[in-house]
Order: sequence, then structure tokens, then C-alpha cells
Amino acid sequence: MTNALPLPDFVHERVEVVTGRRSGLFISVALHSSVLGSALGGARLWTYPHWSDALGDALRLSAAMTLKNAAAGLDAGGGKSVIGLPPETVLDADRRRAAFLDLGDAVESLGGLYRTAEDVGSTTEDMLVVSERTAHVVGLPDAVGGSGEPAGPTSLGVYASLVATLERVVGSGEVRDRRITVAGLGQVGGRLAERLASEGAVLTVTDVNPAKRTLAARLGAAWVEPSEVHLVPADVFVPAGIGGVLTDDVIDALDARAVCGPANNPLAERAGAERLAARGVLYAPDFVVNAGGVIYLDFVAKQLGSREAIMDRVAGIGDTLRQVFTEAETRGVTPLAAAEGLAADRLRVGASSTALV
Repeated sequence: MTNALPLPDFVHERVEVVTGRRSGLFISVALHSSVLGSALGGARLWTYPHWSDALGDALRLSAAMTLKNAAAGLDAGGGKSVIGLPPETVLDADRRRAAFLDLGDAVESLGGLYRTAEDVGSTTEDMLVVSERTAHVVGLPDAVGGSGEPAGPTSLGVYASLVATLERVVGSGEVRDRRITVAGLGQVGGRLAERLASEGAVLTVTDVNPAKRTLAARLGAAWVEPSEVHLVPADVFVPAGIGGVLTDDVIDALDARAVCGPANNPLAERAGAERLAARGVLYAPDFVVNAGGVIYLDFVAKQLGSREAIMDRVAGIGDTLRQVFTEAETRGVTPLAAAEGLAADRLRVGASSTALV
């Protein structure tokens, strides 16, 4: 019997798959595109039921990074790395360090075509370990002169996107008294919820970690179970956790006027964009909304302006999303298709430029 792996189409420039010689863990570094420059994308440390699931994640996430970096106007290609943990694996400090040394070796093998950074499950301290094996890493801790944690810039970009989304669906970007549901209170979702609460939003929140109820109580936010969060009436639903949450069933039951959040690949299927549109739900494409962190990391690494100027550039994500919404309305397509078109235009220009070299 043939085992059909749940993998997307393979359109990548290069993929490295290794068993870490120190850690014994599955590691994949996926370079989707370097048309616009050295690829940039984080390193995910996550538990997967099978190694093929980890590989599939690397392939999907790296392709999404190509779209994200292109739509954000960066001279950077798309890539991603994944360290896959078998079920019920718990890393002690020594094996964790070994895993990121192994990752550093894998990144180095691409010769600078891919730069890694922290992502879900990894930290700036982990990137410091990676830097022992390769120079092609960004987002090192502030204490060693690095750019530090990118969750703050990511959250700023999401906030700017949420304002642009509110303008579109209710006619004003004013957050006060707007019903906003945040599903996921991690580094980005938690920061966003803090800001929204301080500005008077009517918040509903959830997280797979029940300990986050403490944050909800401090913010004065209503708490619901993760399985019911999409049923809460909202002006904007903010997916801020894992991807794939917007299945057909969730979309059909979703009680929100718009979706705008930092989760990567929140649509379980690409056709979900049309399904949302058919229900009159405005969808802000994730790879536009959540680009703040990668903009910040790329600009800091290349020393493209002061920190203040870079954060202003991150806040400009709101204007990019306004452009996407306008283009979608003009062309009669979904915002997802409009955003993909924006990215494709930049990639065509980059490919043409590369072809002339």
C-alpha cells in the first residue's frame, strides 16, 4: 500500500532535509525563492505526528514567506526552517542546544541563500546558538547587539491592519467599543490584546493554554473555549494562533464582519477566501497583516534606517492593506487574490532583473 504524504506541490528552489547529527531530530530548511534576494524566514520548533507533516509545514510556510516578503516590498526571498519533534518529546537544555546547532549547520549549507530567525517555538536565545554555526541568522538578543524579539513589530503591523480593516467594514478605524475577538494570546496576540484593551475595545479572547485566563481577567476580556471562539459576534475576528483554523465549517458558522490576524496560513484551504467573501466577511490576507516582524528584522539587519524609521515602515502595512482592499474591489476579486497579485508583480520584476544579470 502506498503512503501518500500530505505535501503541497513542490515548486521550491532547494530543500535540505537532515537528521541532526547531535540532536537526532528531523530538520528541514526550505528555500522557496531567492528571486528578490537572500531568503528570510523563521525557524519553527514544533511537535508533529510524522516527519512528513514537518516537511509539509516547511514547504507551505516557505512559500508563504515568498508572498509575505514580496508584498511587503522587501528585497528578500522566501524560506523557512522546521525542527520537528516526535509526539511526546520534551527537550532538555542540552538537546535543545544540540538541535539549534544542527539547524545552524543546515542553514550554513545553503551558503547565504537563506537567513533564519526566531519563530513559533524558538527564541532569540536559540538564534544565538544558531549563530555559533552560521552567520546567516538575524534576530539575535538585544544584549549582544541584535535586533531582539520581533513580536512587538509584528503586533504593530497587525494593529495597523486591524485599523484599516475596521475602516472598511464599519467606516472608522476607531477601536473603542468595537467587538474584537483574539484567538491566541502568544507573543503577538497577547501584545495586541493589551493594546486593544487599553483603547477601549470590547474584547473576547481564548488560547489553548488555560493559564492565559489570567491575562484575560487582567484585561477585562471575556473568555471562551477555543472550539467556540468563532461563534462570538464580532466586528473583527483575529486568528493569532496556529494555522488552518478557518475550515469550511468554521467559516460557515463564523459570526464576524471581518478576519484580520497574525496567524500564518489561517485558511485551511485557499478556497476559504471565496467562501468568506460569499458570506460577506472581509478577509485581510495573513501574509500582508503579519509582515511587521520580517520587515523589522530585514531592515535592522541591513541597517536601513533608524529603529524609529523602521517602525514607521512597519506601521505602513496598514496602507498596503488599504491598497489590497481597493484593488480587490476594483477588480472584483478577493483580497487574497489581490494580495497575491501584488506579490506576483514584484516577483516578475525581480525575475526580469535577475534574468538580465
